[in-house]
Amino acid sequence: MARLKEQYFSTIRPKLKEELGLKSIHQVPQISKITLNMGVGDAKTNSKLLDSAFDQLTLIAGQKPVINKAVNSVAGFKLREEMPIGTKVTLRGDRMYEFLDRLLTIALPRIRDFRGVNDKAFDRQGNFAIGIQEQIIFPEVDYDTVDTIRGLDIIFTITNGSPETSKKLLDEYGMPFVKKNQPQA
Repeated sequence: MARLKEQYFSTIRPKLKEELGLKSIHQVPQISKITLNMGVGDAKTNSKLLDSAFDQLTLIAGQKPVINKAVNSVAGFKLREEMPIGTKVTLRGDRMYEFLDRLLTIALPRIRDFRGVNDKAFDRQGNFAIGIQEQIIFPEVDYDTVDTIRGLDIIFTITNGSPETSKKLLDEYGMPFVKKNQPQA
């Protein structure tokens, strides 16, 4: 069993149930999935860039991503319908907890001048999103084989959450939020 999954069921969930005053253990917020998305806008002119993004996201996530295709044609961007424009992967279960563990303990501390993640990136349902500017913060990606530095979006889908309860859940996991008197990264 993944370390953070075991920690959630043994300590975090009972603690949050008591803190939030919930009647049932099933009302406690829980991360249901983590989605990683890597947009490759230059793929419309060079398909090799999409292949390298696909390979890097496979290394980061530990499972095969899918190719995102354009839904609409946009003349201003020289984009036609069904053109490949990115790649994404959805993590659930043990793989999700393993990725979260690597993100919190290895990847985020490797960001240059890192002061914490923005604690205002919650939507009304309590889901949380992080934008990573460089995919090379993950140790799985070999810096020598990277052709282009790309960004990466990480979305945490949280069940039974409001922004406040979801923030408490992520705090318990050890998400490094920006301190109140500190400027954001």
